[in-house]
Amino acid sequence: MTTTTTPEKTVPALGVPSAPPLPEDLEALLRRLRLPHIRRHAPEVVATAKAQRWEPVEVLRALFTEEAAGRERAALATRRTAAGFPTGKTFEAWDPALSSIPVPTQQALRTLEWVTRKENLVLCGPSGTGKTFLLEALGHHAVEQGLKVSWFTLEDLGALLRRHRADDTVTKAIARVLRADLIIVDDIGLLPVATDAAEGLYRLVDAAYEKRAIAISSNLHPAAFDELMPKTIATATVDRLLHHAHVCQTTGESVRLSQALSGRGVSPLA
Repeated sequence: MTTTTTPEKTVPALGVPSAPPLPEDLEALLRRLRLPHIRRHAPEVVATAKAQRWEPVEVLRALFTEEAAGRERAALATRRTAAGFPTGKTFEAWDPALSSIPVPTQQALRTLEWVTRKENLVLCGPSGTGKTFLLEALGHHAVEQGLKVSWFTLEDLGALLRRHRADDTVTKAIARVLRADLIIVDDIGLLPVATDAAEGLYRLVDAAYEKRAIAISSNLHPAAFDELMPKTIATATVDRLLHHAHVCQTTGESVRLSQALSGRGVSPLA
Protein backbone atom coordinates (compact mmCIF):
# COMPACT_ATOMS: atom_id res chain seq x y z
CA MET A 1 0.00 0.00 0.00
CA THR A 2 1.35 3.45 -0.90
CA THR A 3 1.81 5.68 2.15
CA THR A 4 2.65 9.26 2.95
CA THR A 5 5.03 9.80 5.87
CA THR A 6 4.42 11.99 8.90
CA PRO A 7 7.29 12.84 11.28
CA GLU A 8 6.64 9.66 13.32
CA LYS A 9 4.00 7.51 11.65
CA THR A 10 2.73 6.46 8.26
CA VAL A 11 -0.69 7.43 6.94
CA PRO A 12 -2.47 5.32 4.32
CA ALA A 13 -2.86 6.94 0.91
CA LEU A 14 -6.19 8.41 -0.11
CA GLY A 15 -9.05 6.11 -1.01
CA VAL A 16 -8.76 3.51 1.78
CA PRO A 17 -12.17 1.78 1.60
CA SER A 18 -12.19 0.62 5.24
CA ALA A 19 -12.05 4.15 6.69
CA PRO A 20 -15.50 5.06 8.11
CA PRO A 21 -16.88 8.52 7.31
CA LEU A 22 -16.70 11.30 9.88
CA PRO A 23 -19.74 11.96 12.08
CA GLU A 24 -22.05 14.51 10.47
CA ASP A 25 -21.58 17.10 13.23
CA LEU A 26 -17.78 16.90 12.90
CA GLU A 27 -18.04 17.11 9.10
CA ALA A 28 -20.20 20.22 9.45
CA LEU A 29 -17.81 21.77 11.96
CA LEU A 30 -14.82 21.28 9.64
CA ARG A 31 -16.81 22.91 6.84
CA ARG A 32 -17.59 25.90 9.07
CA LEU A 33 -13.92 26.24 10.00
CA ARG A 34 -12.93 25.93 6.33
CA LEU A 35 -10.57 23.02 6.81
CA PRO A 36 -11.26 21.08 3.59
CA HIS A 37 -8.03 19.10 3.54
CA ILE A 38 -8.42 17.89 7.12
CA ARG A 39 -12.01 16.96 6.28
CA ARG A 40 -10.85 14.99 3.25
CA HIS A 41 -8.05 13.11 5.03
CA ALA A 42 -9.51 12.74 8.53
CA PRO A 43 -11.28 9.38 7.97
CA GLU A 44 -8.04 7.69 6.85
CA VAL A 45 -5.99 9.37 9.57
CA VAL A 46 -8.45 8.43 12.31
CA ALA A 47 -8.62 4.81 11.09
CA THR A 48 -4.83 4.57 11.00
CA ALA A 49 -4.50 6.22 14.42
CA LYS A 50 -6.77 3.57 15.94
CA ALA A 51 -4.95 0.72 14.23
CA GLN A 52 -1.48 1.95 15.17
CA ARG A 53 -2.44 3.39 18.59
CA TRP A 54 -1.18 6.87 17.90
CA GLU A 55 -0.77 9.46 20.60
CA PRO A 56 -3.26 12.37 20.29
CA VAL A 57 -0.48 14.77 19.30
CA GLU A 58 0.43 12.49 16.40
CA VAL A 59 -3.14 12.66 15.10
CA LEU A 60 -3.08 16.43 15.27
CA ARG A 61 0.28 16.55 13.54
CA ALA A 62 -0.91 14.34 10.69
CA LEU A 63 -4.15 16.27 10.19
CA PHE A 64 -2.58 19.73 10.21
CA THR A 65 0.28 18.57 7.99
CA GLU A 66 -2.29 17.50 5.40
CA GLU A 67 -4.14 20.82 5.73
CA ALA A 68 -0.95 22.86 5.32
CA ALA A 69 0.17 20.82 2.31
CA GLY A 70 -3.26 21.08 0.71
CA ARG A 71 -3.39 24.83 1.15
CA GLU A 72 0.07 25.19 -0.35
CA ARG A 73 -1.00 23.18 -3.40
CA ALA A 74 -4.16 25.26 -3.78
CA ALA A 75 -2.25 28.54 -3.43
CA LEU A 76 0.27 27.40 -6.05
CA ALA A 77 -2.51 26.51 -8.48
CA THR A 78 -4.18 29.89 -7.87
CA ARG A 79 -0.95 31.82 -8.48
CA ARG A 80 -0.23 29.81 -11.61
CA THR A 81 -3.71 30.47 -13.02
CA ALA A 82 -3.61 34.16 -12.12
CA ALA A 83 -0.25 34.58 -13.87
CA GLY A 84 -1.79 33.82 -17.27
CA PHE A 85 1.18 31.94 -18.72
CA PRO A 86 0.79 31.25 -22.45
CA THR A 87 1.73 27.56 -22.48
CA GLY A 88 3.26 25.72 -19.52
CA LYS A 89 6.96 25.60 -20.26
CA THR A 90 9.10 25.14 -17.18
CA PHE A 91 12.73 24.45 -16.42
CA GLU A 92 11.98 20.72 -16.55
CA ALA A 93 11.97 21.02 -20.35
CA TRP A 94 14.67 23.71 -20.56
CA ASP A 95 18.09 22.75 -21.94
CA PRO A 96 20.68 25.30 -20.77
CA ALA A 97 23.10 24.18 -23.46
CA LEU A 98 20.74 25.27 -26.25
CA SER A 99 20.69 28.87 -25.05
CA SER A 100 23.31 31.42 -26.06
CA ILE A 101 22.99 33.02 -22.63
CA PRO A 102 25.96 31.88 -20.49
CA VAL A 103 25.05 29.10 -18.08
CA PRO A 104 26.28 31.06 -15.00
CA THR A 105 23.94 33.90 -16.02
CA GLN A 106 21.05 31.45 -16.36
CA GLN A 107 21.79 30.08 -12.91
CA ALA A 108 21.94 33.59 -11.44
CA LEU A 109 18.57 34.46 -12.97
CA ARG A 110 17.03 31.31 -11.48
CA THR A 111 17.91 32.47 -7.95
CA LEU A 112 15.30 35.24 -8.45
CA GLU A 113 17.38 37.60 -6.34
CA TRP A 114 16.88 40.24 -9.04
CA VAL A 115 13.11 39.98 -8.50
CA THR A 116 13.38 40.54 -4.75
CA ARG A 117 15.66 43.53 -5.45
CA LYS A 118 13.01 45.01 -7.81
CA GLU A 119 15.41 44.86 -10.75
CA ASN A 120 14.40 44.31 -14.36
CA LEU A 121 15.35 41.72 -16.96
CA VAL A 122 15.59 42.36 -20.70
CA LEU A 123 16.01 39.43 -23.09
CA CYS A 124 16.59 40.60 -26.64
CA GLY A 125 17.60 38.79 -29.79
CA PRO A 126 16.32 37.04 -32.91
CA SER A 127 13.06 35.10 -32.96
CA GLY A 128 13.29 31.47 -31.89
CA THR A 129 16.34 31.84 -29.64
CA GLY A 130 14.56 30.89 -26.41
CA LYS A 131 13.55 34.27 -24.99
CA THR A 132 9.89 33.47 -24.34
CA PHE A 133 10.73 29.95 -23.13
CA LEU A 134 13.19 31.29 -20.57
CA LEU A 135 10.82 34.02 -19.38
CA GLU A 136 7.98 31.54 -18.88
CA ALA A 137 10.25 29.07 -17.09
CA LEU A 138 11.41 31.88 -14.78
CA GLY A 139 7.80 32.89 -14.23
CA HIS A 140 6.75 29.37 -13.27
CA HIS A 141 9.78 29.10 -10.99
CA ALA A 142 8.82 32.38 -9.29
CA VAL A 143 5.27 31.11 -8.76
CA GLU A 144 6.65 27.92 -7.21
CA GLN A 145 8.70 30.06 -4.82
CA GLY A 146 5.56 31.82 -3.58
CA LEU A 147 5.78 34.94 -5.75
CA LYS A 148 2.94 36.47 -7.76
CA VAL A 149 3.51 36.82 -11.51
CA SER A 150 1.54 38.54 -14.30
CA TRP A 151 2.10 37.78 -17.99
CA PHE A 152 1.29 40.31 -20.73
CA THR A 153 1.87 41.04 -24.38
CA LEU A 154 1.98 44.59 -25.68
CA GLU A 155 -1.47 44.02 -27.17
CA ASP A 156 -2.74 43.08 -23.70
CA LEU A 157 -1.42 46.36 -22.31
CA GLY A 158 -3.07 48.31 -25.11
CA ALA A 159 -6.39 46.58 -24.47
CA LEU A 160 -6.04 47.25 -20.73
CA LEU A 161 -5.53 50.94 -21.41
CA ARG A 162 -8.52 51.21 -23.76
CA ARG A 163 -10.79 49.31 -21.39
CA HIS A 164 -10.10 51.62 -18.46
CA ARG A 165 -9.63 54.93 -20.22
CA ALA A 166 -13.38 55.41 -20.72
CA ASP A 167 -14.09 55.65 -16.99
CA ASP A 168 -10.69 57.14 -16.07
CA THR A 169 -9.53 54.10 -14.06
CA VAL A 170 -6.22 53.46 -15.84
CA THR A 171 -4.17 54.31 -12.75
CA LYS A 172 -6.20 51.90 -10.62
CA ALA A 173 -5.83 49.16 -13.25
CA ILE A 174 -2.05 49.59 -13.35
CA ALA A 175 -1.98 49.52 -9.55
CA ARG A 176 -3.75 46.15 -9.61
CA VAL A 177 -1.15 44.83 -12.04
CA LEU A 178 1.56 45.92 -9.62
CA ARG A 179 0.23 43.56 -6.97
CA ALA A 180 2.39 40.99 -8.75
CA ASP A 181 6.02 40.66 -7.70
CA LEU A 182 7.12 40.04 -11.30
CA ILE A 183 5.45 41.45 -14.43
CA ILE A 184 6.44 39.87 -17.74
CA VAL A 185 5.86 41.54 -21.12
CA ASP A 186 6.57 39.22 -24.04
CA ASP A 187 7.47 39.69 -27.71
CA ILE A 188 8.03 43.43 -27.98
CA GLY A 189 8.99 44.35 -31.53
CA LEU A 190 7.40 41.34 -33.16
CA LEU A 191 4.43 43.38 -34.42
CA PRO A 192 3.85 47.09 -35.04
CA VAL A 193 3.21 48.89 -31.75
CA ALA A 194 -0.10 50.74 -31.51
CA THR A 195 -0.22 54.03 -29.63
CA ASP A 196 -2.30 52.54 -26.81
CA ALA A 197 0.17 49.68 -26.39
CA ALA A 198 3.15 52.05 -26.29
CA GLU A 199 1.43 54.20 -23.68
CA GLY A 200 0.46 51.09 -21.70
CA LEU A 201 4.06 49.91 -21.62
CA TYR A 202 5.26 53.32 -20.48
CA ARG A 203 2.64 53.56 -17.74
CA LEU A 204 3.54 50.09 -16.49
CA VAL A 205 7.29 50.69 -16.48
CA ASP A 206 6.87 54.10 -14.86
CA ALA A 207 4.58 52.80 -12.11
CA ALA A 208 6.79 49.76 -11.42
CA TYR A 209 10.05 51.74 -11.35
CA GLU A 210 11.99 50.67 -8.24
CA LYS A 211 8.81 49.06 -6.84
CA ARG A 212 8.41 45.85 -8.86
CA ALA A 213 10.50 43.70 -11.18
CA ILE A 214 9.67 43.72 -14.89
CA ALA A 215 10.96 41.19 -17.41
CA ILE A 216 10.57 41.70 -21.15
CA SER A 217 11.51 39.88 -24.31
CA SER A 218 12.13 41.76 -27.52
CA ASN A 219 13.47 41.21 -31.01
CA LEU A 220 15.15 44.61 -30.66
CA HIS A 221 17.44 46.04 -28.03
CA PRO A 222 15.52 48.64 -26.00
CA ALA A 223 17.83 51.32 -27.42
CA ALA A 224 15.99 50.81 -30.71
CA PHE A 225 12.46 51.09 -29.28
CA ASP A 226 12.11 54.49 -30.94
CA GLU A 227 11.78 52.51 -34.18
CA LEU A 228 8.61 50.96 -32.78
CA MET A 229 6.91 53.80 -30.94
CA PRO A 230 7.02 57.60 -30.66
CA LYS A 231 10.48 58.76 -29.64
CA THR A 232 9.32 60.64 -26.53
CA ILE A 233 7.49 57.59 -25.14
CA ALA A 234 10.33 55.26 -26.11
CA THR A 235 12.96 57.44 -24.43
CA ALA A 236 11.02 57.76 -21.18
CA THR A 237 10.22 54.03 -21.12
CA VAL A 238 13.75 52.84 -21.84
CA ASP A 239 15.25 55.29 -19.34
CA ARG A 240 13.27 53.75 -16.49
CA LEU A 241 13.42 50.18 -17.79
CA LEU A 242 17.20 49.99 -18.13
CA HIS A 243 18.20 51.91 -15.01
CA HIS A 244 18.12 48.75 -12.85
CA ALA A 245 18.14 46.06 -15.53
CA HIS A 246 20.02 42.93 -16.50
CA VAL A 247 20.26 42.85 -20.30
CA CYS A 248 20.83 39.45 -21.93
CA GLN A 249 21.18 39.26 -25.70
CA THR A 250 20.45 35.95 -27.38
CA THR A 251 22.09 34.92 -30.64
CA GLY A 252 22.04 32.07 -33.10
CA GLU A 253 19.51 30.42 -35.37
CA SER A 254 15.90 29.71 -34.45
CA VAL A 255 15.63 26.53 -32.37
CA ARG A 256 12.10 26.00 -33.70
CA LEU A 257 13.27 26.27 -37.31
CA SER A 258 16.20 23.92 -36.80
CA GLN A 259 13.92 21.35 -35.13
CA ALA A 260 11.44 21.64 -37.99
CA LEU A 261 14.12 21.17 -40.63
CA SER A 262 15.52 18.14 -38.83
CA GLY A 263 12.09 16.54 -38.52
CA ARG A 264 11.88 16.96 -34.74
CA GLY A 265 9.07 19.50 -34.84
CA VAL A 266 6.32 16.84 -35.01
CA SER A 267 5.82 13.19 -34.15
CA PRO A 268 5.94 10.83 -37.15
CA LEU A 269 2.58 9.98 -38.67
CA ALA A 270 1.38 6.43 -38.03
